[in-house]
Amino acid sequence: MHQPRFTWFDAHLDLAYMAVSGRNMHAPPEKASGNDLPAAITLPSLAEGGVRHCLATIFTEPDGDDPSYGFPAGDIEAAAAAGRRQLDVYRRWSDEGKLVVVGGRQVATSENSEILHARILIEGADPIRNPGELTEWIDAGVAAIGLVWGKPGRYAGGNMTDLGLTALGKDLVRAIDDAGIFHDLSHLSDRATDELLAASAGKIIASHSNCRALVDDGSGGGSAAGTSVYTRGVPAFQRHLRDEVIREIGGRGGVVGINLYSPFLIRGGLRDSRAGVREVIAHIERVCELTGSKRHVGLGSDMDGGFSALTLPAGIGRPKDLEVLATGLMEAGWSRSEVEGFAIGNWSRVMDERTEKA
Repeated sequence: MHQPRFTWFDAHLDLAYMAVSGRNMHAPPEKASGNDLPAAITLPSLAEGGVRHCLATIFTEPDGDDPSYGFPAGDIEAAAAAGRRQLDVYRRWSDEGKLVVVGGRQVATSENSEILHARILIEGADPIRNPGELTEWIDAGVAAIGLVWGKPGRYAGGNMTDLGLTALGKDLVRAIDDAGIFHDLSHLSDRATDELLAASAGKIIASHSNCRALVDDGSGGGSAAGTSVYTRGVPAFQRHLRDEVIREIGGRGGVVGINLYSPFLIRGGLRDSRAGVREVIAHIERVCELTGSKRHVGLGSDMDGGFSALTLPAGIGRPKDLEVLATGLMEAGWSRSEVEGFAIGNWSRVMDERTEKA
C-alpha cells in the first residue's frame, strides 16, 4: 500500500451524504457507484491517503431534488429525519469499526492509529428542530455547526441569498456559544456572517472556504472569460471569505479550511478550467498573510461534495495525491513542520482545545 509522508486532517468530507446518495463507501474509488463519478472519496481511499482525522458532515438540502438528503423547505420533522439518517450512518460505521466518532460528552479514541477519527459537522442546521435540542446532537459527536447551506434556512440566509440571521437563528447562536462548539461560517451570506460575528464571541472556523479576493474578478459573478459557477447579482462570490473575515477567524484562534473544488480556486469561478497546485497555494498563503501566521490554515477539501474527481486541481485525484500539495508547499519555502501544521496540526490543535473543555 502507498505510504503517505504526511498524516492529514480534512475539515470537510461529506461522507454520510455520499453513502445515503448511493456510493459504496467501502470500495476503492474506481469501483464506487452513485453520484459524482469518477470518485475520489471512499473509506479505503482516505486510509490510503493518510487522512486519519476529519470533520464528517451531516449535509441536508431544503427543497433538494434527491430525497435521500433533501427535504421540503420549512418541514421541521422531515429535516430532522434527513439529518438523523446521516447520523445513523456514522453510528453504524462506528459500530462496525470503520471509524471512531470523537467528541461530545463521551470522547472516543482508538489505539489503532490507522482508523479514521471523525468529528461531526452539521452543514445546514435545519435538522436541529429547536435550539433546546442542541445537547442531543453534541452528545452524538457534533463539534461544529454551519447554520445554513447556500439556500435560506430556518436559522439564517445562505450564500445564495442576502438574508441574515432569523430570530430562531440568534437563539441557536447563543446556544452554540454556551455549548462551546464551533460556528462554521462557510456557507453564510455576508449579512448573516456579519450578524453572527456581532452576536457571538464564540469560536469560529470556515471548514471549506477560500479567499474571495483571489476568486472575485469584478464581474459580479458572470465572468466573460468563460462559464462561471456564479450568477450575477447579490449572491456573487459570497461563497468565499472577505479579507476581514479571515482576519477575524485568525484573531479568534480559528482555522480556514482550503476547498479543493477548482472553480473555488480560479479567478472568476470558471467551470471549464481545472486549477493547479499553484492556485491552491496562493489561497493558503493569503490566509497566512492576513492572519499573520501559518497556524490558521488547513485542509477542508470538500472532495466529492457534489462534484467529481475531475474537478479537483490537476494532479490531485484522490486523497493519496495530497502529497502533491505538500510537495508544492515545501517547494514554496515551507518547512516540514509548517507543512505538518497545514496537514494536521492546526486543525488538531483547535479541535483538541474544544474537546478538552467539553
